[in-house]
Amino acid sequence: MAQNAKDLWASCQKYFHDTIGAMEYERLFSHVTFETFRMVEKTLVLQVPSQYIYEEIEKKYLSVLRYGIRNTFGMIRLDWHVVLEQSGKKGGLLFESTDETLAPPTLEQPEGNQGTPIDSNLNPKQVFRTFIEGDSNRLSRSIGLRVAEHPTGTQFNPMFIFGPSGCGKTHLVNAIGNRCKEVYPQKRVLYVSARIFQQQFTTAMHRGVINDFIAFYQTIDMLIVDDIQEWFTATKTQDAFFHIFNHLYRNNRRIILVSDRAPVEMEGMNKRLLTRFKSGMIAEMEQPNLQLCIDILKKKIAYDGLTVPTDVVQYIAKTANGSIRDLEGVINSLSAYSVVYNCNIDMSLVERVVKRAVKTDDMPLTVDDIIDRVCRHYELTPNVLKGKSRKQEIALARQLAMHLANKYTNIPATRIGKLIGNRDHSTVLHSFSKIAEKLKTDKLFAAEVEKIEKALKVKEG
Repeated sequence: MAQNAKDLWASCQKYFHDTIGAMEYERLFSHVTFETFRMVEKTLVLQVPSQYIYEEIEKKYLSVLRYGIRNTFGMIRLDWHVVLEQSGKKGGLLFESTDETLAPPTLEQPEGNQGTPIDSNLNPKQVFRTFIEGDSNRLSRSIGLRVAEHPTGTQFNPMFIFGPSGCGKTHLVNAIGNRCKEVYPQKRVLYVSARIFQQQFTTAMHRGVINDFIAFYQTIDMLIVDDIQEWFTATKTQDAFFHIFNHLYRNNRRIILVSDRAPVEMEGMNKRLLTRFKSGMIAEMEQPNLQLCIDILKKKIAYDGLTVPTDVVQYIAKTANGSIRDLEGVINSLSAYSVVYNCNIDMSLVERVVKRAVKTDDMPLTVDDIIDRVCRHYELTPNVLKGKSRKQEIALARQLAMHLANKYTNIPATRIGKLIGNRDHSTVLHSFSKIAEKLKTDKLFAAEVEKIEKALKVKEG
């Protein structure tokens, strides 16, 4: 029976490959192996190499998994065995066979099947209550909420949202989809990236099921397509989407499109499509300003239960280049550091994390940058500069580092003292005055400081 069960599993694998396409099969299902089939318990045990594979399959392809196993094994229980974890088997999923004819989930027909549930691919965490409103997104958010709560209306259809990377477009469209599903649970809402849509189209073309592919998309009540600028050279994909768009539009279904540029800047896109993109609501989202970045950070910090000083929050907001992704990436990294190393989140930690998480040519100077440059000039190590030595040259270098940190960062004197040898507030203020006086009276020293400042590539004022 074990051999027969293996043969049945091989049939399942072929179905998975043919249904979701070679790329997704290779990414996920190819890593799933048959472990055993317990006849008495009617339980199939599958082995996966990581928790990630198990969760991705259940999140994205549960309906495909259910259909393949139900039609091959019948009424069985499925147990997962994550081989790299000591916890062993995960809780099983029961697939009960019925007398009804089971239809493959990717081949739903547009007529008579409107109520069939589908996986919307929406991010459940990206909702309106977690979307922070500001000047850069107020119009888009307002229109998006109206569209979500009135999906059958013709106003603002299609809704075309564009803006630079990291400004919150994907969060907004997921919020629209989630709100629509909340108010109208029966609606078939689908979020898909342009790349996945193109991969699905290519697979359908190779399998000779283009009509089924188009028919499925024509059943959607609210279709959200992200990053459509990726279709610039995909003319056949554009043609297929043109037919889907026309059908949805004529039947008052919602179409929401997302791009990193306005329709007028989308050279290479099918002109028929561009005309339709321009016919509805074009909403621009801009990079969030400093205040919005701070508000987003505070919300994220509170959600994660972190304690972050105000000056640190402001520093992160200023260095993130208006990118919400960068803001979230920094906070996620800080959260990991605080848990793994059981340490406080201070400016020194943030400066190190920001250097790794945020890519920019205009990164503000950090205290570590200044310490490093002063140490190079005086041929010292950071540990020596921060140490307790009172030798004149070392003390001068330490005082100069404090002076430059005060001049070129927004960090308060108290924190500068903590970062440079854990000095107290009065010591830092004394250093400021000593360096200021020496710059006035010692021309040679002033020239050295100017050289250090040039090396830091910053300007006076």
